[in-house]
Amino acid sequence: MSPGPGADSAPAPLTTEKISTFSSFRVRNYRIHYLGSAVSNIGTWMQRIAQDWLVHELTGSAAAVGITMALQFLPMLLFGLYGGVLADRLDKRRLLLGTQFALGITGLTLAVLTFTGVVNVWHVYAIAFVVGLVTVVDNPARQTFVSDMVGPRLLRNAVSLNSANFQSARLVGPAVAGVMISAVGSGWAFLVNGLSFAAPIVGLLMMRTSELNPAVRTPRGKGQLREGLRYVGGRPDLLWLIVLVGFIGTFGFNAAIWLVAFTDTVFHSEAGTYGLLNSLMAAGSVAGALVAARRGSRRMRFTVAAGALFGVALTAASLAPAFWVFALVMPLVGVASLTFQVTANSSIQLASDPAMRGRVISLFMMVFVGGTPIGGPLMGWVTDQFGARVGMASGGLVCLLAAMGVALVLARIGGLRLEISLRAGRRRVAFVPREGDKLTAPA
Repeated sequence: MSPGPGADSAPAPLTTEKISTFSSFRVRNYRIHYLGSAVSNIGTWMQRIAQDWLVHELTGSAAAVGITMALQFLPMLLFGLYGGVLADRLDKRRLLLGTQFALGITGLTLAVLTFTGVVNVWHVYAIAFVVGLVTVVDNPARQTFVSDMVGPRLLRNAVSLNSANFQSARLVGPAVAGVMISAVGSGWAFLVNGLSFAAPIVGLLMMRTSELNPAVRTPRGKGQLREGLRYVGGRPDLLWLIVLVGFIGTFGFNAAIWLVAFTDTVFHSEAGTYGLLNSLMAAGSVAGALVAARRGSRRMRFTVAAGALFGVALTAASLAPAFWVFALVMPLVGVASLTFQVTANSSIQLASDPAMRGRVISLFMMVFVGGTPIGGPLMGWVTDQFGARVGMASGGLVCLLAAMGVALVLARIGGLRLEISLRAGRRRVAFVPREGDKLTAPA
């Protein structure tokens, strides 16, 4: 990556210094970014909980919650790669100023509709779609801007801290939203979210642009989308990891649907319980993110294993015989989901050419959240038709099978074979090199 103007003055740690949990905080711009994001993330989680509960109140349907999710992520599926092209071409800081302002306006609009008593489910659908359109640009710009702030050495650490930030807000936001919805209504949660975007906007304006280290911008040209797809297609390590991300994002990351359904139809409780379950899941996510932040590298096999563990955790939660058992499993679901997401994100960014990073990460985000328009309504329908337990179990089993399938494909590409040894003192299940084969892809 080519250093940007004034890079010599950037407060980067020495290359010989060991990476600790909070190494990225030594970079001033990142500290400002982190604090601004912490405020807006709490507002975002408050709106997510209030929005899901409002749709459920208006319709009484888990499928309707799935449709809301689908509309919010449909633009990423349709236009996601264009957002990556813009992130590679334009100034990411300026892009983010525009997207944060637009997201704040959507929260304020939903607050006004709710306060005036005219809100209908189609209003929520429309605003969710607009949020999705803004996210098409916001996601790749925000993900790749991390590298501009901290450089490649601290990228994995910063991505992990960002995830811890987002999930820490999940500890606070849902709990506050649950109390707020019960006490004064959903409108106040939407208002808080709209106002919270002032924090990242101020943070972006306070940054020292001379200390940013942006990659060289890609000039405008024809065929840049195809170029990005060809690049990923020629990299099996990227391609198959993105395939796994697609399966897990589509069929596994549907907690809003399942937790609403479990709260209402299995545990017969209210919004406060829904917020509590989200907070418990977030507690595990924060723990997973902080552990990941201390590690300088991850092998692909660890990411695949985390995806498999996530599937197992979802399946185990679906079989919980009582509320307290279900609540105890939620942190494990959070640890596995966050570990998979962080390691996949940082591995893909670090393995990509800087000039291609925006397009590669947009493809990653497109399949990760862009599959929700398919998985959200499908998992919502399964949950409505067959119950919350069957809905969550089916999502977990798809994730587990996808992780096993990708593991076998990567092992074959890498010249590995599955070895199962049951001998006493040497029991193990592992992939080992085939005789005469050399490793051709990272495992």
